[in-house]
Amino acid sequence: MLIKQLGAKIFARHIFKKTQKWVRNPYDAQQKIFNHLIQKGAKTQFGKDHNFENINSLDDFQSKVPVRNYEALKAYFDQVVNGEADVLWPGKPLYLAKTSGTTSGAKYIPLTKDSMPNHIEAARNAILHYLHESGNYKIVDKKMIFLQGSPLLQEKNGINFGRLSGIVAHFVPAYLQKNRLPSWKTNCIEDWEEKVEKITDETQKEDMGIISGIPSWVQTYFEKLHERHEKKIGEIFPNFDLFIYGGVNYEPYRNKFEEYIGKSVASIELFPASEGFFAYQDKQHAKGMLLLLNAGIFYEFIPVEDYLKGDWKAIGIEDVEKDINYLLIISSNAGLWRYNIGDTVKFTSLQPYRLIVSGRIKHFTSAFGEHVIASEVEKAIKQASDQHQVSVNEFSVAPQIHPPDNDLPYHEWFIEFSQMPENMDNFAASIDQAMQEQNPYYKDLISGKILRPLVISPVKKNGFQDYMRSQGKLGGQNKVARLANDRKIATQLEKFKKE
Repeated sequence: MLIKQLGAKIFARHIFKKTQKWVRNPYDAQQKIFNHLIQKGAKTQFGKDHNFENINSLDDFQSKVPVRNYEALKAYFDQVVNGEADVLWPGKPLYLAKTSGTTSGAKYIPLTKDSMPNHIEAARNAILHYLHESGNYKIVDKKMIFLQGSPLLQEKNGINFGRLSGIVAHFVPAYLQKNRLPSWKTNCIEDWEEKVEKITDETQKEDMGIISGIPSWVQTYFEKLHERHEKKIGEIFPNFDLFIYGGVNYEPYRNKFEEYIGKSVASIELFPASEGFFAYQDKQHAKGMLLLLNAGIFYEFIPVEDYLKGDWKAIGIEDVEKDINYLLIISSNAGLWRYNIGDTVKFTSLQPYRLIVSGRIKHFTSAFGEHVIASEVEKAIKQASDQHQVSVNEFSVAPQIHPPDNDLPYHEWFIEFSQMPENMDNFAASIDQAMQEQNPYYKDLISGKILRPLVISPVKKNGFQDYMRSQGKLGGQNKVARLANDRKIATQLEKFKKE
């Protein structure tokens, strides 16, 4: 075993044992985080405004600090962006992660001296857990690529800001720099299509072992490689053994990826966001990602059904149940206090706490009271694709309330296929059946003749990329919304339908 591999083995074992300590004591881990946050927060303007000095319990905290999103906290965030200190967390943030806002324009999420290491260590530990479990230490001597945003940063009132993936690029450990691709120059290219071309140039003759990124954009990279070489990715990179992803569910892409790669490769799912790094897949054959309970974040959960009814009462980790759809609420050492990040999760295990991302609270379809969420449509299309041996590049679902044929309304599924079904009607029926099996509200609407079964609108090749380009969101960390409760996205996608 080479020196680097031996070092990775020792370090992976150390991190695994360290993780098991807090995994075995989850409530103690969260209580320590809570106490630390309240102590530090008491020194800030937010803490003084919300009487942190008299917070001695979670009940106190919940009674003094309401659940809020970015817009509701914007006055505090604006002070941080303006360069003021001790607003949400002691001092000033190291960085501001810029994200797209829906109602407030660009959002600037603080990354502090205390929170930044959590992002770096979580990504590192995810790989180390894989190494410890698999024993595949040879992979550390292979090349690795992380498809991410540009690391070029801008400055606002003395604070650097940019996309989270670009900020994280500044923290790649020295021992990985020799193996890391693409080059800094290529990584700084803003135009996504030009960037993929350059990345392909730099990597196509390298011994790639790890490839990481949002599946939809990694797929673009694979397509470019296949176009040039007319070979499977596994032939171009015979030592490619690990795919790391986050941002969207991988399952709808899995068949297509394995077709491109020509073999099955191990994968690690991550749950990072500008607001924090929440979870990672710690075991290859366990469903869900390990919730990081000792990484500077205190978690609360609101059942989605309650939230949508206006009941925002939150519970702690000790009271969650499996298979309930929860809205994730966080307080963190980045200065986020009872912050609604908009993601919904379901627990797959309570010993230890593992979860899946079930969707976004704003990304759902319920024009008729059906409450369809992302995990349901993703599971349905995966089941139907497997059954009919179909490959799907991308898809998005929207309600059609006023059909042009004056028939019953329906859910319209915009799907870009790389391998079309032999019989589209049978494929649509399989998806619809899978949806009815998962969602009783949807089933009742179909059986009650309120809705007719779903309708598929095939999208032309590269149609979703063309749509994202038209919106100025091609590449990087941008993702297609899988669900909508209106026709805004659908209206745009109609321009890219297959003729």
